[in-house]
Amino acid sequence: MRKQRARKKSKKLLSTNNLIIMHCSVSIGQCAHIFYHIIINHYICSQKTERFVIAQKSQNSVIEKIVSLAKRRGFVFQSSEIYGGLNGCWDYGPLGVELLKNIKEEWWKAMTYREDVEGLDAAILMHPRVWEASGHVENFTDPMIDCKQCKSRFRLDTLGDAIAEKKKEKILETVKINLSADTEKSTVFSKALSERPNISEQFEHLLEVKELAFDVLSEVNCPTCGTKGQFTEPRSFNLMFKTFIGPVESSENVVYLRPETAQGIFVNFLNVQSSSRQKLPFGIAQIGKAFRNEINTKNFLFRTREFEQMEMQYFVKPDDDKKHFDDWKARRLQWFKSLGMTPEKLRYHDHPKDKLAHYAKEATDIEYEFPFGWGEIEGIHNRTNFDLSRHQEYSGKSQLYFDDETKEKFVPFIIETSAGASRSFMAFLVDAYYEEEVNGEVRSVLRFHPKLAPIKAAILPLVNKDGMPEIARKIESDLRPYMRIFYDDKGAIGRRYRRMDEVGTPFCITVDTQTLTDNSVTLRERDSMKQERISIDNLLDELMKRLR
Repeated sequence: MRKQRARKKSKKLLSTNNLIIMHCSVSIGQCAHIFYHIIINHYICSQKTERFVIAQKSQNSVIEKIVSLAKRRGFVFQSSEIYGGLNGCWDYGPLGVELLKNIKEEWWKAMTYREDVEGLDAAILMHPRVWEASGHVENFTDPMIDCKQCKSRFRLDTLGDAIAEKKKEKILETVKINLSADTEKSTVFSKALSERPNISEQFEHLLEVKELAFDVLSEVNCPTCGTKGQFTEPRSFNLMFKTFIGPVESSENVVYLRPETAQGIFVNFLNVQSSSRQKLPFGIAQIGKAFRNEINTKNFLFRTREFEQMEMQYFVKPDDDKKHFDDWKARRLQWFKSLGMTPEKLRYHDHPKDKLAHYAKEATDIEYEFPFGWGEIEGIHNRTNFDLSRHQEYSGKSQLYFDDETKEKFVPFIIETSAGASRSFMAFLVDAYYEEEVNGEVRSVLRFHPKLAPIKAAILPLVNKDGMPEIARKIESDLRPYMRIFYDDKGAIGRRYRRMDEVGTPFCITVDTQTLTDNSVTLRERDSMKQERISIDNLLDELMKRLR
């Protein structure tokens, strides 16, 4: 009996890294060879995992540093922080409001300082029929799922962002095997895979296929708690915030906080056109607040519930739509580059035809490479005549444009450029952030384009005596009417330079002992740290020239 148990034990299989070894039939040399490969494979896998973890930590570290700097130096604060904060809402501090204002001003100049674009500021609250006509009441939804185990909530269309490529591939292979007995579902599954070129797109697409979504979800682990197959059925969630006009909360008094600024432009199309006597093609631009009740807010300012949009709707003849779409697509990318954004971190993402919004004929996103990956900062869309036609239908008021040359009436097509002011703010902030070693110390610097920098110049007296503070204060009073100035007389001059570098101030003006003899100051440039002598009499002209 003992011998029988011993024989059974000797034939027991050991499984290590998918290599099966039978004790009684493998020589010592073969064992050594096999275990060598096991060790090598384990080392390679561990190295890959370590590199992935390091990369993830590095990405998180950059965002954490920027969020910390943003709070410490007064760019962005968590809304209602003393009460624990409000998720998805942020307050812009003294430097943040300046940076945001500068971004919006540069956009406004680029879009409206031309003869074919007019400005507008429409109301946030609009007639509820506006949102019926636009399709927001019916279509402005996100698919939502919940984890039954930990109660975390996710947008179905972004669930794949938290899943590694290899894991997605394994899930799809398992789903294929599970569906093999169901001919109908198996056919739908194969067709869905053939319509997408890579694993990520296939995974995302299958989650959108109603018949297959739950089959895929049953193989997915919750990104929060790791439990497998505990997701609810996907359901639609409308993103509009609802409120009431007047004292009575009834269905007749329902209004919505606008989810986009575009509709305010569309309903004012003929008002603006007739009052400004514009002819096609022409545009209407607007900067304003929008509100979306997002299922998940994430990545600092990237996805929030309250944000600002910078939108321009360009009205064109239907036959000219492609020409103007391509023109604005190029112009908008160039705008980001002209303000110093790294060209290699910008790209177009053209929408495939089956992914277009219900109103669009063609669409592309301008994306920036954030530490967490590529993300949209502006969208350019050919909205055709969908919006004006719908408002004409729902309001009963004609939205036809009369062409003096052809004597024809028609509903214009619309080319939309829609940028997020908050996302642009974050992209410029991330892009500007650099760390470098200078004289054995780490220098943190925000390399903003001078037009965007919250503070344009700092005035620094070398010491607080010998008449230097008085000269510095005189320079400050002369420059302040023309630009945002900061006066700093606390600490060593090197420390003051570093403080100004960290908030992106492009120029520092130092009043020193030489100033007392020749009426000149040291002008230090932020990025190169180069210093040169400038006469105080020429200082304003020199700064204005460099800030252009």
